[in-house]
Amino acid sequence: MARIIDLLAAGRTFSFEFFPPKTDAAQLSLGRTIAELETLHPAFVSVTYGAGGSTRERTRDLVVWMRKETNISPMAHLTCVGHTRADIDAILDTYQAAGIENILALGGDPPTDPADVRPSDYEYALDLVEHLRNRGGFSIGVAAHPEGHPRSASRAADRKFLADKLRHADFAITQFFFEAEHYVRMIDELAALGVSKPVIPGIMPVTNRGQVQRMAELSGAVFPAWLADRLDGVDDADEVRRIGVDAATELCAELLAAGAPGLHFYTLNRSTATREIYANLGLPVS
Repeated sequence: MARIIDLLAAGRTFSFEFFPPKTDAAQLSLGRTIAELETLHPAFVSVTYGAGGSTRERTRDLVVWMRKETNISPMAHLTCVGHTRADIDAILDTYQAAGIENILALGGDPPTDPADVRPSDYEYALDLVEHLRNRGGFSIGVAAHPEGHPRSASRAADRKFLADKLRHADFAITQFFFEAEHYVRMIDELAALGVSKPVIPGIMPVTNRGQVQRMAELSGAVFPAWLADRLDGVDDADEVRRIGVDAATELCAELLAAGAPGLHFYTLNRSTATREIYANLGLPVS
């Protein structure tokens, strides 16, 4: 396996994100998706972590399975919310024993049910990053929001917090967005703060308009009018995916031309759109 910071130092990375399945049928479907995407030779894949640690065991099991049964380097998400330092150390012990070398350190969302709220020793993602750095043994990533975190007081404040995280972390992966200018501006603003560590743009092709629009609102991304115009009046699911893939391909090409260190695809546990974008970009497959 490989540390992501070393992969980035060697060249551009192309990577995917999955979420832990909740049912046996979803597990089988994800297994097929992983097998299909393995032919694209991803540098790494990431596995999400539910609100308040709600998918803690499923995330761990999927990451460890991928480490043992595939040739893909997995990166596990970890969140501050609902975890003590002892909780985090126990999780990290499991990952180190399994040979997991990459962690994405996140603030995380609180559980939707107040009854599920658990104590936390961390207030911000930076606290978790510092814990990971002091412990050693992991390549550490953090999240970035090109259009600003929805809870940030301002874009300037958001950039300061991101710069502080990146001074301790190795790299960042962005939330998805739809226009390259947001990413380029963020990189310029980080550079003005003296930070030049790799920031990998996150890409989510529109395959279901309503779903992606809801997710964009939650993450602070604007669903642009030009993309809405392309999709207006389109009811056929295949045509929606074609339009979404075309728009995502255009975005990827612009980002690569602007010098992005790679691309990270939010797959929603499906492979079709990502494989189509790869083909459109002429990226290697087997």
